[in-house]
Amino acid sequence: MDDTGAGPVLILGGRSEIGIELARLLAPGATVVLAARKADQLDEQVAAVKAAGAQTVRTVEFDADDLASHGPLVDSVVAEHGPITTAVLAFGILGDQARAEADAAHAVAIVHTDYLAQVSMLTYLAAAMRQAEKGRLVVFSSIAGARVRRANYVYGSAKAGLDGFASGLADALHGTGVKLLIVRPGFVIGRMTQGMDPAPLSSTPAQVAGATARALAKGRRTVWIPWALGPAAAVMRLLPQFVWRRMPR
Repeated sequence: MDDTGAGPVLILGGRSEIGIELARLLAPGATVVLAARKADQLDEQVAAVKAAGAQTVRTVEFDADDLASHGPLVDSVVAEHGPITTAVLAFGILGDQARAEADAAHAVAIVHTDYLAQVSMLTYLAAAMRQAEKGRLVVFSSIAGARVRRANYVYGSAKAGLDGFASGLADALHGTGVKLLIVRPGFVIGRMTQGMDPAPLSSTPAQVAGATARALAKGRRTVWIPWALGPAAAVMRLLPQFVWRRMPR
């Protein structure tokens, strides 16, 4: 076990642009564990986190869709490095909405990664943190889940479900020493959205990570990125359905 002091920062989705940007901000003096598929090919990400001041950077093999692996992964990280200080669920897929409307398997794959796998991992992490009586969880919801749009309803429905689950889990964790932060960004300009026209109130991975780190430091429960999305989401819920169904992604 790592006996250097504070427990590790676990980034689930070690190739995620937002995940790595956030890892860099949380890195100084910390042990950072990057979990991803083909974990032996994360040299670039490891170097970036080390350069940001991490004491140690480790990698671990992680397939979000392999639900049976979630519990053993959490157990192994705790056994090697001690109780997890911060866990960031930075994995997910956007998928192809048009394909998902005709291909049930693709629709299910999106929901499996963006909802079911998140629920599974959050449950294992919350149990481990409850036992340690400390820890922070970071969950990435989305403006897409605030009111699901026809233009991306498969992805949006998964985010809506995740947001609801995370909200309930945050209440369940109240008073346990474990905190959960729900991050609700808008359109993020990055690899996942490459080739798409940015939506209004867009942000970059670095901006999302920066706002997330500040919200963590303040002990917040939710954060909209940018902040103006919060009021925008309230207005969105008031639009008539005949207008809403024509809204773009």
